[in-house]
Amino acid sequence: MRNTAKLTTAVLAAGALTLGLTACGSDKDSAGSSDYSGPLVVAASPAPHAEILNFVKKNLAEKAGLDLEVKEFTDYITPNTATEDGSVDANYFQNQPYLDDFNKTRGTHIAPVVTVHLEPLGLYSHKVEKADALKSGATIAVPNDAVNEARALKLLAAGGLITLKDGAGSGATPRDIAKNPKNLQFKEVEAAQTARSLDDVDAAVINGNFALPVGIKPAKDALILESAKNSRYGNFLAVKEGNEKDPRVKKLAKLLTSPEVKKFIEDKYQGSVLPTF
Repeated sequence: MRNTAKLTTAVLAAGALTLGLTACGSDKDSAGSSDYSGPLVVAASPAPHAEILNFVKKNLAEKAGLDLEVKEFTDYITPNTATEDGSVDANYFQNQPYLDDFNKTRGTHIAPVVTVHLEPLGLYSHKVEKADALKSGATIAVPNDAVNEARALKLLAAGGLITLKDGAGSGATPRDIAKNPKNLQFKEVEAAQTARSLDDVDAAVINGNFALPVGIKPAKDALILESAKNSRYGNFLAVKEGNEKDPRVKKLAKLLTSPEVKKFIEDKYQGSVLPTF
C-alpha cells in the first residue's frame, strides 16, 4: 500500500507538471509573431518621406486608431536592415529596382506594400543654367549605388548628353555609355553626398529626397528632370515579408493613399514630389 501511494503521488505530480508546461506553451503560441500591439515604428528618409508620415501622424492617425512612430535615417541601407531584423516595423524610402537589388545582394526579405509617390531624379548645377552649356570634359557627380547610378545615366541619356548601349538596364554604369560627345567625366559618390558635391563638380544628378532638404526645388531648378510617366521608381511603404497582414500596416497604407495625403503632397512640394495614386 505504501509503494502504491508513492506511485500514485508521482503520477499526479507528473500530470500536473505536464499540464503546467502545456499551459505555458499555449500562452506563448497565442502571443507568437502575430502580436501586432504597440506603436507602428517606420524608418524613413527625412524628406519627403518623414514629412509625409508626420502629416499622417498629426492629422489622420489618431482618428484611424493608429499609433505611429517615425524614425529618420539619412542613408539607404539602415532602413532595410532595421526592418529585416525587427528594429523597426516598416520603412518608407525606396523604389522597386533598388529593393530588388538590395534583397538580392544582402539576402534580406523586404516586400513592398503600397506605392505613394515619385521623386523625380534631376540634374543640377551651380555653374551652368542649361544642360547643353556643360563644357567638354565637365565632371558630373552621380549616385554610386547600382540602381541610382543607372537611373542617373538614363536621365542624362534622355537629356541628350550621352547615349547608352542597347540593352543597358537597371545595372548600367559608365561602361555602358556608347556615345559621350562632350567627353563627360563621372564622379561616383554616395547618393546622400551628391547635393553637397555641387560646388566641387560641374553638375550632379541628385535624388529628390536629398535635393529638398538643401533648398533645391526639382520642378524649378533641374536642368533635366525625370519624367513620372511609366516610371518604375515610385517610393513605397515596405515591410519584412509576412508582415503585410499587420493591421497597423494596413491602416497606414490606407492613410498614405488617402485624398488628404495626395493634397498635402501636391500643395507642399509643387511638382517636386508627385503622388502616384
